[in-house]
Amino acid sequence: MTGRELLDELTAQESRLVFDHFDEDTAWALGVALREAAVDAALPVAISIRRNGQRLFHAALPGASADNDGWLARKSAVVDRYGRSSLRVGEQFRVDGGSFDVDARLPLSDYAAHGGAFPILVRGTGCVGTVAVSGLPELEDHRLVVETLEDFLARGH
Repeated sequence: MTGRELLDELTAQESRLVFDHFDEDTAWALGVALREAAVDAALPVAISIRRNGQRLFHAALPGASADNDGWLARKSAVVDRYGRSSLRVGEQFRVDGGSFDVDARLPLSDYAAHGGAFPILVRGTGCVGTVAVSGLPELEDHRLVVETLEDFLARGH
């Protein structure tokens, strides 16, 4: 898949993975769904769900470490700033011939445009928070979030 094709797919994901509403109960149910998916696959990940800067769900599974919490914060900061998935932001810089790490001119201690953080998008409102996973290679982190979101929304949440 070319960079442009990946970017188009990431854009399409954000267009279709939209909530009608998002509250504390929704965050909890989504977090539990992510945790169950990770437990079922024995994945060593940390999970974070935030709304407007407030952490509503956090879990760390066996094999995850405090480093993963740092990655969660840095990837979520990218979503907060750009309103797009952390993978999409990094890929946009690459497709445009640049590098997020150099061209964004943001402190790398605070921002990481690596896959795994996805915007919580509410219909008619826009981005209200982030759902993030850390512990796997970036494409796998992203895939876990997207596949769980697809299933979660398909079940009517």
